[in-house]
Amino acid sequence: MEEKDLDAVLEIENLSFPNPWSRMTFLGEIVNPPITIPSVIVRTPEDRVVGYILLWHIREEVQISNFAVHPDFRKKGLGEAVLLYVLDKIKRHGATRIFLEVRPSNRAARSLYEKLGFRYLGSRKKYYRSPDEDALIMSLELDP
Repeated sequence: MEEKDLDAVLEIENLSFPNPWSRMTFLGEIVNPPITIPSVIVRTPEDRVVGYILLWHIREEVQISNFAVHPDFRKKGLGEAVLLYVLDKIKRHGATRIFLEVRPSNRAARSLYEKLGFRYLGSRKKYYRSPDEDALIMSLELDP
């Protein structure tokens, strides 16, 4: 992800989440290379940004900090393809475990994570706002 991608990323972010990240938050992710693995941008052949994923890599653990696909491009296998790509990439960077938080009400995301082998670890009480919801913590152990 580069600064030139942010208008498209913010459009997807605003269509995807009730509490979207701000431009400044995304900029902070772009300029924080000590822990942020280079993010993945999904583009059409016409160069339209249709998805993104941001990751934090701390030692052998990776956290998915933000992940979305444009609503017009969902249910086409893009989310799964992005996650499979990322899982391969982070294993090559020495990661052994990946974590994420997801809203209990986000059934599509939960289904995708479960399909790829993520397991529930617990919850973070009152993690999300508008609407208020706990976060489900999920993780996946990565084969070396």
